[in-house]
Amino acid sequence: MDKEIQAPIDKALAKELKAGDMVYITGTIYTARDAAHKRMDEALSNNEKLPIDMEGNIIYYMGPSPAREGRPIGSAGPTTASRMDKYAPKLLDLGLGGMIGKGKRSKAVIDAMVRNGSVYFAAIGGAGALLSKAIVASEVVAYDDLGTEAIRKLQVERFPAIVVIDSEGNNLYETAITQYNSELE
Repeated sequence: MDKEIQAPIDKALAKELKAGDMVYITGTIYTARDAAHKRMDEALSNNEKLPIDMEGNIIYYMGPSPAREGRPIGSAGPTTASRMDKYAPKLLDLGLGGMIGKGKRSKAVIDAMVRNGSVYFAAIGGAGALLSKAIVASEVVAYDDLGTEAIRKLQVERFPAIVVIDSEGNNLYETAITQYNSELE
């Protein structure tokens, strides 16, 4: 089912979303990849404040290419989410509402999602130029020295994604395979 949702998201909305739902996200989301996650993890280990509040926010695992003239951002495709799996449970426990990436997640991440009522969205890999059209503003808010891996605040309008893992742990990657195999039989 297609749904229009606002970001940041609250727990009630996250609980309504089901694996397989197509969503169009409008509002504020943040980018962060490997290096930014490592730096946030180090900050937490040192009892330092994070550069962004996790409560209800969505982190998009993406490192954009440079913006072309007249555009707020360049190509903006998702990166492989599992590279952030060692950091994600801590951020989920701090209230992270959702994550956008591509690929499977570890059991520890899924358990943290269920524990915290969060969701994992997939964006279509290889469609970065098209996805960038849903981004209307981009601003570096932390770790500028990391270049494309800096944390960015994005304003998005109807950013397309699919709920892959919902707040109950239902996993489209698993259920789709089962459904496909049963249809083959």
